[in-house]
Amino acid sequence: MKKVTMSSVPKTKVEMHPLGGGGLQTGTQTWAQEILEGSDSSNFNFGIRVFEAGARTKYHKHSGDQILIITEGTGSVGTDNETVKVVEGDVVLIPAGENHFHGAPDATSMGHITITVKGSQTEQTEA
Repeated sequence: MKKVTMSSVPKTKVEMHPLGGGGLQTGTQTWAQEILEGSDSSNFNFGIRVFEAGARTKYHKHSGDQILIITEGTGSVGTDNETVKVVEGDVVLIPAGENHFHGAPDATSMGHITITVKGSQTEQTEA
């Protein structure tokens, strides 16, 4: 068993990149907390991301399913076919291989827990 107090895990700045400039994050600023270390679980990756207003991921796909649990604010999750507004308490399942983005591209910030399958690979599809 391992107990983690999320408030004790340091928040780190995620490197941001302009559209067309490589890198997965774009816009203002995103913060990351890696709640589980690589060796903590044989099955899952678990982290927290907080997107300042105007920040989001670029479009990308994962080789395994991803679950987002919205913990604060208002944001968006979009695919090639639709974009939905998400608020605190929403849960989004993104199936393996689905092209998508998530974040706070508008005027409010948004935070979420992200859970992915151990070994899942991310393919960025937007420059």
